[in-house]
Amino acid sequence: MMPLRLTALLAAATGLLLCSCGTNALDAESGDVPVVAGLPDTVTFADVAPIFRARCMPCHRPGQAGPFPLISYGDVRRKLKTVRKMVVHRWMPPWPADTTYSRFADEQVLTARQVALVVKWVDQGAQVGDTTSLPPIPQYPEGSLLGTPDAVVWLPDTFHIPGDNRDRFIIAKAPFELPRDTFLRAVEFVPGNRRGVHHMNGAMVGYAAGAKRDNEAGSAYIDADSTASISAYEVLHLRNDDGTWPALTPNMVNYLPGLAPALYPPGIGGYRIPRTGAFLMNTLHYGPSLKDTIDRSHFNLWFTATPPERPMHELALGTLGMSPVVPVLIIPADSVKTFTTALTVPKDISVLSINPHMHLLGKSFLAFAVTPGRDTIPMIRIKDWDFRWQYAYTFRHMLHIPKGSVIKVVAVFDNTKANRNNPYDPPRTAREPLTGHMRTTDEMLQFFVNYVDYRAGDEAISLGQ
Repeated sequence: MMPLRLTALLAAATGLLLCSCGTNALDAESGDVPVVAGLPDTVTFADVAPIFRARCMPCHRPGQAGPFPLISYGDVRRKLKTVRKMVVHRWMPPWPADTTYSRFADEQVLTARQVALVVKWVDQGAQVGDTTSLPPIPQYPEGSLLGTPDAVVWLPDTFHIPGDNRDRFIIAKAPFELPRDTFLRAVEFVPGNRRGVHHMNGAMVGYAAGAKRDNEAGSAYIDADSTASISAYEVLHLRNDDGTWPALTPNMVNYLPGLAPALYPPGIGGYRIPRTGAFLMNTLHYGPSLKDTIDRSHFNLWFTATPPERPMHELALGTLGMSPVVPVLIIPADSVKTFTTALTVPKDISVLSINPHMHLLGKSFLAFAVTPGRDTIPMIRIKDWDFRWQYAYTFRHMLHIPKGSVIKVVAVFDNTKANRNNPYDPPRTAREPLTGHMRTTDEMLQFFVNYVDYRAGDEAISLGQ
């Protein structure tokens, strides 16, 4: 991603990376069990254990965000009713994107056959079966989804989470000093309190040589719901010593439970990281807690000596971005309204990943490109938006969008009592921010497209982990 001036994204940086829960092919209300032919007459744990290990265990294991483990037969047996309900409704594993519309690398999705196997196993009494031929339980690197990092950057202070059972949205910074300017292949956010941290979206502030004497000055944590973004950045002391704003690499690192950092093929993407800088957490979301607890999170860094041959760029559509929302994003109380935003692509591009974004009133999200020849290129469809689960989606292969194509987003917002996430009862008029002051209860419609300049043959390059 190419650096931008921090002033261009002051307000956008505090847009919350809130999230969604999709139902994909199943009806979330009825919870219909898919009809699948060819299942074993008797399903045992030996048949379903690989499903739990591949799709549940990454989060549901000690030290991770899942509230209970799902590793052994006994673990799963204790949660049979919960497991059945979650897989039938497609609530777990969470994957908002509709896989019948577009496909992505490393999808956390159960197939119809996998759902049917789990349900039949539970309904038949959860028999153990012969597990002697099962492969060993997967072993994960300690403290990372990628392995041992080259460097670690800690938040400077501990954050105290009061036990008052309410969400907290924080703006935070983690300053760093490296031996020299270099290049990053990957960066990973690691929460210190996996039960407490729900999600994080972050950028990198980079200081030119001699521009900042003390990048550790200022507060480490600011309440995003009560502080205007420009004021928060002042309290964080992000400015250069001469009063100008440093360069910002936006949307550089995100965190949701079980979401591994993107690792692109060598030479594609990657970042230049200066000797002096800070990771800026535009939103660090702590979920409700019933007891006082603490967190001190950190970032894992992996370096590379090779400059990115093909640097990553970004298109930002919608609120505070490169294309207007039409009509103006104002959602009257007790209404369901549709909004669009569109941007013409100025050159041939190869898309690596995309990130749709709305807040609490989002209902559905659709993005596609229309080529000059009037062909439609599907990008993403989320039928049932829920702010709690939101991802940056990486395509399985680079997605070529020709020059002159129009990327279009169609989003529906529900500002009625029927929206379970509506923050107000009765509903109030909601709108996108008119200034840099962003709160959770404001609305946004954004679509970020990360890409490299197109080269012939890009469509064949795999982006899977």
